[in-house]
Amino acid sequence: MAGGVLQSTPIAPSWTLTVRLRNPAFSAVRGVPWQPDLTFTAWCNSHLRKAGTQIDNIEEDFRNGLKLMLLLEVISGERLPKPDKGKMRFHKIANVNKALDFICSKGVKLVSIGAEEIVDGNAKMTLGMIWTIILRFAIQDISVEETSAKEGLLLWCQRKTAPYRNVNVQNFHISWKDGLALCALIHRHRPDLIDYAKLRKDDPIGNLNTAFEVAEKFLDIPKMLDAEDIVNTPKPDEKAIMTYVSCFYHAFAGAEQAETAANRICKVLAVNQENEKLMEEYEKLASELLEWIRRTTPWLENRAAEQTMRAMQQKLEDFRDYRRIHKPPRVQEKCQLEINFNTLQTKLRLSNRPAFMPSEGKMVSDIANAWKGLEQVEKGYEEWLLTEIRRLERLDHLAEKFKQKCSMHESWTGGKEDLLSQKDFESASLMEIRALMRKHEAFESDLAAHQDRVEQIAAIAQELNELDYHDAATVNARCQGICDQWDNLGTLTQKRRDALERVEKLWETIDQLYLEFAKRAAPFNNWMDGAMEDLQDMFIVHSIEEIQSLITAHDQFKATLPEADKERMATMGIHSEILKIAQTYGIKLSGINPYTNLSPQDISTKWDTVKHLVPLRDQMLQEEVARQQANERLRRQFAAQANIIGPWIQTKMEEISHVSVDIAGSLEEQMNSLKQYEQNIINYKSNIDKLEGDHQLSQESLIFDNKHTNYTMEHVRVGWEQLLTTIARTINEVENQILTRDAKGISQEQLNEFRASFNHFDRKRNGMMDPDDFRACLISMGYDLGEVEFARIMTLVDANNTGVVTFQAFIDFMTRETAETDTAEQVMASFKILASDKNYITVDELRRELPPDQAEYCISRMTRYIGADGSTGALDYISFSSALYGESDL
Repeated sequence: MAGGVLQSTPIAPSWTLTVRLRNPAFSAVRGVPWQPDLTFTAWCNSHLRKAGTQIDNIEEDFRNGLKLMLLLEVISGERLPKPDKGKMRFHKIANVNKALDFICSKGVKLVSIGAEEIVDGNAKMTLGMIWTIILRFAIQDISVEETSAKEGLLLWCQRKTAPYRNVNVQNFHISWKDGLALCALIHRHRPDLIDYAKLRKDDPIGNLNTAFEVAEKFLDIPKMLDAEDIVNTPKPDEKAIMTYVSCFYHAFAGAEQAETAANRICKVLAVNQENEKLMEEYEKLASELLEWIRRTTPWLENRAAEQTMRAMQQKLEDFRDYRRIHKPPRVQEKCQLEINFNTLQTKLRLSNRPAFMPSEGKMVSDIANAWKGLEQVEKGYEEWLLTEIRRLERLDHLAEKFKQKCSMHESWTGGKEDLLSQKDFESASLMEIRALMRKHEAFESDLAAHQDRVEQIAAIAQELNELDYHDAATVNARCQGICDQWDNLGTLTQKRRDALERVEKLWETIDQLYLEFAKRAAPFNNWMDGAMEDLQDMFIVHSIEEIQSLITAHDQFKATLPEADKERMATMGIHSEILKIAQTYGIKLSGINPYTNLSPQDISTKWDTVKHLVPLRDQMLQEEVARQQANERLRRQFAAQANIIGPWIQTKMEEISHVSVDIAGSLEEQMNSLKQYEQNIINYKSNIDKLEGDHQLSQESLIFDNKHTNYTMEHVRVGWEQLLTTIARTINEVENQILTRDAKGISQEQLNEFRASFNHFDRKRNGMMDPDDFRACLISMGYDLGEVEFARIMTLVDANNTGVVTFQAFIDFMTRETAETDTAEQVMASFKILASDKNYITVDELRRELPPDQAEYCISRMTRYIGADGSTGALDYISFSSALYGESDL
């Protein structure tokens, strides 16, 4: 190789320097010479002027080594050994050797370059040495994304000029010939210095001179190149372009550092702002749900009974509306609240933020407890409603029965007090007295027969009082009137008997036949009254067995009719005998039985009425049989669906507990499968709605029990709500796994490996590992665990001490140590860059370096800086950075 070779000893694995000196002119491209001494001289003077000196001839002015040593001190910031003061050749060689030794100490190996060549003014060696210095101190430390120095500088230029038209930087020679790349670099960092829109690609010399003049005047970068030489050279020299462009990199390095710091801060603040928004949304939704529970609970706790069946049925209908219309949206809100909470905690964990702690009383557990209390009150309210409806139904039945019996009794007692108070016996004949006596005996028999009815009336009134009948005062007043009247009738009856007995001895003849008729007719009449009352008696039943019991009793009654007919005929026979005797002995009858008001016509009429009521009773009972059969069909219809839906829900719950473990493929594929699974469950909702309809028909028919199924509508509702919540939670877990995967940079293969390990040790197939299985899993993956270390790990994966490790917690643990997340220290360092290395930052600096919304976010939350070195309005970015990561209060 012609000339000498400059080689560097690597300082870092990525740095290797090799300089080839090709000809005495150092570089000549296609016959067009390049004069490196001009560029290198300008470069050296850009540094030497900081020490108050310069060079005119690069070959001559470095020969004594003094300015060479001074140049190295300026660009390195270090002190070299004291130079020799003499002017002899050996003094010059000693000084140059000190400079060359210093270059070698920085990891650069100099080959074929000696102090003698420099002292003798060897142009090629001198220029080679200067290029070595430029590479080591101006270019070597330039690194973008861990690339080499040259590649790093090129990548930096490409990024900065990418948005500009007509600029395409691909190298350090022809890409810079039109001058637009240099102008773009300046405009990108200082748009106030160049109007890029007015530049023309067909004016390369004008563009280059514009860049050179602006750089020298405003950026303190001396002119190192000649515009005509660059334009007229087919391929400008890389070394000259790299040397000049590196000056721009160093001139704008501070701005680059500030931009990087600002970007880091913006990213951190954006995460905090998004998390705060999610926290506010959670608080709002939690408050609204708790407020709804607070408003609803007193309504369900209200046990103020209504007085009428219609009013209570309206309460039941209002409760059904609550179940069908008002509650379902709240169930969805509760489920969404839990999903939002889990998603927020995942994002906080992934962004290295402290866990979210809701306001007091708004934890997920608080909402779950409030919801549980609501459902307990709700269940009690429904049971109370149904009990009250049964009570009112019973009350209405008893009240109607009371009125019916009272009416019959009052009809019977009508005029009896006046009759008993008569003094007709005082002027009666013997036969009339005897007749009155017998009549009174018949009345007493009738009175005794009615005693049972009075007791029934009193018993019904007592039951109405015990069941808290709303019109109990009217019932009590009527019952009391009947009882008082009954006592008065007894007193009057006894008084009349005493009076008749006093005159009984005056009468000798008793018409036995009238008396016998009266005695037989009265009980028979009373039996017919009772039969008519029973045949017209209202009834209420709730099953086929109960109505069958009434039919059996009715059949037994019908079996007694032949015997009753014999009694009727016997009684009517007495009357016939009376007529026969009267006819035989010529007795003129008045047509009135002195011992009773009952006539044979009365007996016949009532008997006909009884015979007419029997088939009506048959019809009424058969209609009730039909109604009970319809109710039984409703029970069976509801049971048939419930016995399918109940096990279906239970099966789906069990399937969901395994689905996230059993589904293979990527998380996105799992998500699609779970979404389809969720849609299938939602499509099943029509079966639940149909069951609700059958349940409502059952309640409207007052059906409150069902022996054909163990599933109630309440069981189905609760199971359905749990099923919807469970599938939503499972989907949310996969979403959180996707968030974790993307945030942690986990590949699908890694995730599959994690899942395979987890599934192998998930022995119960329920999506969780117990501590022993988790320990075995870690050991299988190469962890060397002691008791203390395992206890520490368990506090990470099971912070709530539940005794199990979920898949999400397992993934978080497996990725936590390798996660690349921002830290409070990194944010502090970024703020320090924006603050020009101060311990505080000003409002103006924040507004200048950050987007408006994020600048105001910082200003509103940063506390005043209290250090002695602070200025007016200084803000404390250190405590603010700590607060972002939960290390202090924000």
